[in-house]
Amino acid sequence: MSKRSQSSFMKRQKEIARQERRQDKLARKIERNKQREQSSSGRAEGIDPDIAGIVPGPQPPSEDLVE
Repeated sequence: MSKRSQSSFMKRQKEIARQERRQDKLARKIERNKQREQSSSGRAEGIDPDIAGIVPGPQPPSEDLVE
């Protein structure tokens, strides 16, 4: 009667770990998408948050540049 090699067992354990990581990654992705949808529904439509509050036209001089 022959024994099953240790490498088979190790390969199976690695495969199970990979599957668990994939599932965790997918769950985190779904959670991020839900949070993104919730946060985007709270802000005004059509306004880019990166440029909100910027006034067009000449800007006042920065205090760092004036010596």
